[in-house]
Amino acid sequence: MRIAFYQFAPELGAVEKNRERLAAVLEELEADLVVLPELATTGYLFTSAEEVSRYAEPVPGPTTERLQACARRRNAHIVLGIAERADDRCYNSAVLIGPEGVVGTYRKMHLFYEEKRLFHPGDLGFPVFDVQGVKVGMLVCFDHFFPEAARTLALRGAQVICHPSNLILPGLGQLTTRVRALENRVFWVLANRIGTETRDSRSLTFTGRSQIVAPDGTILIEAPPDQERVGSIEIDPSQACDKRVTPLNDLFADRRPTWYGLASV
Repeated sequence: MRIAFYQFAPELGAVEKNRERLAAVLEELEADLVVLPELATTGYLFTSAEEVSRYAEPVPGPTTERLQACARRRNAHIVLGIAERADDRCYNSAVLIGPEGVVGTYRKMHLFYEEKRLFHPGDLGFPVFDVQGVKVGMLVCFDHFFPEAARTLALRGAQVICHPSNLILPGLGQLTTRVRALENRVFWVLANRIGTETRDSRSLTFTGRSQIVAPDGTILIEAPPDQERVGSIEIDPSQACDKRVTPLNDLFADRRPTWYGLASV
């Protein structure tokens, strides 16, 4: 399986322009699974929930339909970070799009900072989907700080975790995603964005350095911190099925959840 990310700087509020920019890149990209950043069609630095609602879209909707056409022509699957509008609520979501349409949606569980004023927290759990026989899960940005999220996906069989992001804390997401890949023995695709957004007195700079990580925590490919970049690599997803650390230690078989004080997954 060839997996890829596209790192770029969306233009704040320019949904149609961002959508066409994504489509242009996807039309030229040879990959089975492509991961795009968080909120890739809208940008990030919103001032109010009302503003989010103006830019948010239903799923399926105009952007998923446009990217489905790309997926169909390339026989690919695409993970898109999008502001999703469902009834009277908006979610910070990741959508898996295939040649036949929307395969599934994940809604960000752990909202970061002022996102709590803008979005509703996720309510779809941590689903795992089939992509050409490979089990794929999705998380969004700040979810990387919560090991339970990645572990839940891994226990449900995920071999690849797709991670659309708008990281702003230098180096942290790029570190913890390596740890999450290592402790769960999964492939990890971090699709971060670049650039700076400024609204009134607020300014955020995004850290780039999108990366694809192997189940042993090795960085297979990494983008620079401040340049638009496509990264892709061929992987063997079956490597994520081997949870052994030594011949006598299996990360999942050795778990003792009855002693953790947590509900068993």
